[in-house]
Amino acid sequence: MLPRKGSHAIFSIQLHFMFITKYRKHVITAPILERMHGIFANICIKTNCILVEFSGEQDHVHLLVDYHPDNNISDFTSSLKSASSRIIRKEFKEHIEKFYWKPLFWSSSYYVASSGGAPIDKLRKYIKEQDVSTK
Repeated sequence: MLPRKGSHAIFSIQLHFMFITKYRKHVITAPILERMHGIFANICIKTNCILVEFSGEQDHVHLLVDYHPDNNISDFTSSLKSASSRIIRKEFKEHIEKFYWKPLFWSSSYYVASSGGAPIDKLRKYIKEQDVSTK
């Protein structure tokens, strides 16, 4: 992916997120997954991020996000999870109630990792080999 530009920065940040359903219940159906894609894409647009890839299975989803550095990862994650949970529970109420009697959807935990770019070993070597004559 090409780097993006801000007013004072050039950045290329790709984050891989994974959210799992509460108790790993197999609650996600194809229509729910399709709706989640739209919800996540909309939140990304509102936060100057780009949803690059999205998919999932019955008990978890994966997102690859081209992330904007103006955001806080924890707040961004909370926005993704809370909005999707609220909308999905409302729009698919009958289906969700078969699995949860409380207003639940996602587990409180999540996975996020940076991805893309040069491998860490190459970056370490590049930094270590910088010209020290200027110091």
